[in-house]
This record gives sequence, C-alpha cells and structure tokens, in this order.
Amino acid sequence: MERLNDLPPVVKRKSQRNVKDVCRSPASVPTFEWINRYHKTPRGHGVVKQALTPIGTTLTKISQHRKTEKSSEKGGSLEKEKGSNSGTQKSKVHSNPESQAISSREERDDLVRSSSHTPSNKAQILAMPQFGLRDNLIKCELLKNEDLYTYLEHFSFFLGTYNVNGQTPKEGLHPWLNCTLNPPDMYCVGFQELDLSKEAFFFNDTPKELEWTKAVSEALHPDAKYALVKLVRLVGIMLIFYVKKEHAEFISDVEAETVGTGIMGRMGNKGAVAIRFRFHNSTICVVNSHLAAHIEEYERRNQDYKDICSRLQFRQLDPNQPPLTIMKHNVVLWIGDLNYRITDLDVDSVKDLISKKEFETLHGYDQLKKQIDEEAVFVGFEEGEIDFQPTYKYDTGSDKWDTSEKCRVPAWCDRILWRGKNIKQQHYQSHMALKTSDHKPVSSLLVIGIKRINSEAYKKTFEEIVRNIDKMENECIPSVTLSKREFHFNDVKFMQHQAETLSLFNDGQVPCQFEFIQKPNEPTYCKPWLTANPPKGFIAQGASVDIELEVFVNRSTAPELNSGKQQIEDILVLHLERGKDYFISVTGNYLPSCYGTSIYSLCQMREPIQDMPQNTIRELAETSENEIPENSEKPLDIPKELWMMVDHLFRNSIKQEDIFQQPGLRSEFAEIRDCLDTGMPDSLPGSNHSVAEALLLFLDALPEPVVPYSFYQQCLECCSNASQCEKIISMLPQCHKNVFNYLAAFLRELLKNSASNHLDVTILATIFASLLLKSPMKQDLAEKRKTQEFFQHFLTHGSSC
Repeated sequence: MERLNDLPPVVKRKSQRNVKDVCRSPASVPTFEWINRYHKTPRGHGVVKQALTPIGTTLTKISQHRKTEKSSEKGGSLEKEKGSNSGTQKSKVHSNPESQAISSREERDDLVRSSSHTPSNKAQILAMPQFGLRDNLIKCELLKNEDLYTYLEHFSFFLGTYNVNGQTPKEGLHPWLNCTLNPPDMYCVGFQELDLSKEAFFFNDTPKELEWTKAVSEALHPDAKYALVKLVRLVGIMLIFYVKKEHAEFISDVEAETVGTGIMGRMGNKGAVAIRFRFHNSTICVVNSHLAAHIEEYERRNQDYKDICSRLQFRQLDPNQPPLTIMKHNVVLWIGDLNYRITDLDVDSVKDLISKKEFETLHGYDQLKKQIDEEAVFVGFEEGEIDFQPTYKYDTGSDKWDTSEKCRVPAWCDRILWRGKNIKQQHYQSHMALKTSDHKPVSSLLVIGIKRINSEAYKKTFEEIVRNIDKMENECIPSVTLSKREFHFNDVKFMQHQAETLSLFNDGQVPCQFEFIQKPNEPTYCKPWLTANPPKGFIAQGASVDIELEVFVNRSTAPELNSGKQQIEDILVLHLERGKDYFISVTGNYLPSCYGTSIYSLCQMREPIQDMPQNTIRELAETSENEIPENSEKPLDIPKELWMMVDHLFRNSIKQEDIFQQPGLRSEFAEIRDCLDTGMPDSLPGSNHSVAEALLLFLDALPEPVVPYSFYQQCLECCSNASQCEKIISMLPQCHKNVFNYLAAFLRELLKNSASNHLDVTILATIFASLLLKSPMKQDLAEKRKTQEFFQHFLTHGSSC
C-alpha cells in the first residue's frame, strides 16, 4: 500500500480556582467584560406563550379579560388597534373552546394538515398581547384543575410496522391494515428499509415513498373515510398518519421530526421519525424507529434509543417556548424494527420452541425484554403479550425461515410499545399472509382514553382562576432560592457530556416565571458549549424545578477551546418576571484534544496534545504553514493521530463487513479519543467500527478541511476533469496534500477487498467527499454530486501528486 507505512510509531507518553458569587464583588473572578456594561433595567412582559389547545384560543386573550369587563361596565366595547406595527387585534372569550380546535391551524385542502407555520399563524403569534406570566399562571392552574372540566372518551388507534427490505408493494396490504371488525379512528403506519438503494441513502430521494403510500391508502378499512394528516420519512424509515375525516377538525399542533443514528450520529439508514399532535385535549407522540442491527449489538440499540429520546425534539408554535421532547406527551406510541434478538439459544432450539408455540418461554430469551427488565431502555413503556411467532427472518416470498448461509436465528425484531394512562390493547399480532419481505408486518389495536372538554365546566373553572389571580397579582414580588450559584466542570473533553443540576425553589407568595436572558452585546443567553434545560419555565408557589446545566464541546466549539482562545467560563443571568435577576457562575477546565485541532498544528506536535504547553498550542493555532521559522524542527508528514487510526484499520479491518457504514459505541470512542490525546499505545481500544467512526469524526472536526475552503469552488468547476482535479490537489499546502493522498491510498486498499467489506467507489466517495471537501456554506444536492465526482477520480485512478 503506497505511503501507508511512511510514518513511524510514536512512543506512548504519560498523559482552580474558586469563583465567588459575582453579586458579592469577589476579589478574584473570571474576566467577564460584559458585566461592567450590565445595567439592571425593568423588563417588559414577553410575548405570550403558546396557548393550551384547544382551550388556548381563550388563553391568548387573557390579558384583555379584565379590560373587557371594565369596558362592559361602562357600556362600551374594547377596540384594538390595527396596522403593520400593531401587536394587538380584536378578540373575545369563546364560550365553546372545543369548537376552536381548528382555529389555530391553517385551512387545509382535503383535510391534510401541514406542519409548517403559515403567515396567518405567524401573524397570530405577533398579534398576541404582550404578556407572559399571567398566561402561564392561568395555563398552570388549568392544567392542575384539568379533572374539573374534562372527561374521557375512548378512541381506537391502529398501529402497524413493517420492514419491507427495499421491496416494492407486490401484494395488497389488506390482511395487515384491514384486520379489525370495526374501522379504527386513527392509523399510524410505519415502514423500515423502504428503499435500500444508494440514491435513497445518500440523497434521501426515493420513488418508493409514493408506491407504499398508495398501497396503504388502498388497504385502509373500507367502512370509513380517512384523511392523510401527515407523512414523514428519513431515508427508508417512513411514518404515515391517517384519521377518520370526522375527527380531523379536532387534530391540531401537528409536527414531524427525524433523527439519524447511523455513522457519526447523522446517517439516516438507522434512526427514527416521529409525529406529534393534539387530539381534543390530549397530546400524542408516535415514533417509528429502526435501531442498530446484528445480534451482538444490543448496547448499540440501547444507545440508539437514548439518542432518539434526547435528540428528537418538536418546535412549538410559539417560538419562545422550548422544544417538546418525546416524553413530554400524554401518550407515546413507539413502533418499528427495534432489532432486538433472541440470545443464549441456538437456532434449532429456537425453532423447536416456535413449533411448540411456547412463545412465553422463548420470550424469556428476548433481548428487549431483558433490557426493559434491567431498565436500560423503554422505562415506563408497556408491551402486550407476544403470542405470535418471530417476525424475522424469512426467505423472501415464503413462510420459510432463513435458509441462507448465515441461517439467522428467528427473532421478534418488529415491536409495538406504548406509554401513558387509560390505554388498553385489543390485539397484538403478526400477519403471515404477507410475503414481500424477509420480515412479517405487525399490528396492534389500542383503545385510548382521550381527554375532551366540557365547555360549561371549563368556562366556570377558567373564570374562577382569573378571579383568584386578579386578587394576588399585585400583592407580592416573585422570589426563588437557588441551590447554588457556582458550578465548576472538571476535565471537560471533546464530545463528552457533563451536567450539573441547579434547583430553583419558589419561596415567594406567588407563582413565578423564570428565564435565562441575554447579556449585553451577546447573541444568546450562554456560550455555545453550554445549555440550560429548560432555559425558561414556570414554578408554582411552594414548588421547585430542576435545571440541567449541560456542557458539551463539539466540532464548532473545540478549536478555540483547544487553542486557549476561549475558556470554560460564563455567567448566566436568571431573570424572574416582575422580580429580580440572579447571577450564576459557570467555570471549568477543558482538556485539549486532537479533535478540533488543525492539520498544520498536529503535524508540528511530536508529543500528545495534552503533553504540550498551552502557549505552544496557541502559537501553533495562530501560525500558518507559510510562517514556519527556518530553524524549526521538520514537521511530521501527517498527524500521528491520523496515522494511528488508519494504520489500525489497515491492519485489522481491511475486510471488515460494513466498515464505515455501521456506527461504533460512544463509550469506545471516548477511550479512543483519550488514547490519541494522551499517548500512543501499541493498538487502539474498541471495535473496528468504533475506530472507523473515530476517524470520520476526526476529519469532520478539523477547523480547516483537508481540501481548504479556498479551493472548494475550483474543485466544483473541474470535477469532471481528472487531470485538473490532480492539479488542484498538487497546489494544496504540503501537510494537507499529504493527508489527502494518504487517505485516498488507504481507501483504494479497502476497495481491493470490496467482496468482503461490501464497499464500493460510490459509498466511499459519498462518505469521504463530504468530510474532505467541505463547503463554506450549506451544500446543495448538485454540489454534493460534484464533490463526489471530484473525489472518485482519486479512488479509481490514484494520484500522481
């Protein structure tokens, strides 16, 4: 292999201050220059938070309630100003809130609800009265007293999941979707592996979306008319949501989101899609996920589940409200190919138990059951009794178990779970009649108690709450007690999450609303490596709330922390509506990493980065390759950290199946990062997949890509001309050129073993071109194709550079 062994191994080497409360003017504090410009000034009321739907239409008018009453006493009506700069408009209290369920949504053709916020919705937000605390007070009290004005009505939800193995619909879906005596009120239908083509994987484009959607619509229960509310897809993971047309007007706040958990946590071959909505007065979230494959990868599946729960968030209609997570719903319905397998039994023993229909015994060996029992995943979820045979793996077109060389052990990969109250399962079954895929589809019928509003009871409760708030509104100033005001994060590392809890206790006489606010001349309330979750909220009198202060350094924030230009130092300003501000100090120490350090700087370092003096790291970060002193030591040809990862992969994984396509474990990445940053062992820890992902993350975190930004446009212009492409590479700075040629040589070696590792030029060009040839701006589809074409020249023909 050309140039692959040019770099010799590197010998392994060995790998606060207290901050007083800013408000107490300590003798020594972090240098927060903004604090000198900070002047506490009265803050106006913020924009109203999104109303509670369907009762929200009334809530958004609360600030006018007393004014209307006073005007009525005078025998006059309250007119609102109109105009482009006006923040108010005509409003009134609605006596029938349930009839307003559709008022906060745009008009829709054929009862199809779009998730995007229309101009009319934006105008409604802008027209909301300028208050926040009063609205939240009432919203909180209404939620606390919900039992006084709501009652339960039961509706049926049909849930279906089907991994179609990249096939087109070859048979009707009626045996699966039309298996209930009575038509369900809702259909939530999920697919996985809708399209396995490279075009779908890399460009999220597939004609099969329309084909399978058509097949679903034709197979719905014939005794009812249904409206398509929402469809969402990520590569091959698709979720379709239908409702009976008579229920459509009571569906609101529909949003859809996706999250990929594939390689580098982004690729969408694995991950989840979700739809959330409000039905009458209940909030519901439906998740369709496809988790990591292979029998031994249950920890990876657990990690995928946790990533989906933490990263999948829905925006709210009111942009001032924090996003909603999956678990912040009354009901969560989770379907999909969860990929958990049956272990500790050989294939013959499993098939023997299946033939005897001893499913309960077999279920005891199910990975998902074990992980739920250990509370590793799906805490608080329920699953119905499984009394059907495993749904994977069959020979396509038959009911025969897998007869391929791998002869996979049958497993219940395809599952349906739920979380929430007042839910009963009517059936849970597979559908053997469908033979299109190597999986069998699964369905469940759930009957769910949905909260509906009694309009008269609601009105009475609402008016009582308003009267009580009127009495106390001006009597007391809000006040809270903070559990602590100084937080220190020790040894912060690249892509390693740390969190501490700030507890707020409302010790005042009234409920209060808090928010972390921006400091003067700063765009956000905190530094980009810090978040407060939640950043705003409401605390009832005598209650408390826990806020997670989270520190996470990623590719965007690592470069300046590595060089020492930025420190783990910030001050948060916690503001109470109608109350005072509190100052919270956040400090820490960051351990420099090769992740987020430039190629040039790393080539100048013969020692692990954490053995380098901070001043040296900073000087290197500020020096360009053209400014190297004449008497300086000859730099390394390529970064030693890059060599270590590529050499490991070359020796251990040249024939590894699905290398660079299957993610590794986050815990193993942390071990690999620490080895690279503190010393060079004989071999890197972790699986081959974890080392491969660590390499991709290294390239992704470079402050300047391998092909510098200044060459990007030239690469696009000459992508179809091989000689011109080589000419551009020959012009790169020497260390960048060395890295480019070194990686291209390694990838050509991988391609020589494509029969074993299942890689081809298109896959490698797509993965690596996006890392080596980054656009200064967001790439469009045409640019992505051109960068791939550019890089393919070096995978097929090599380089003379």
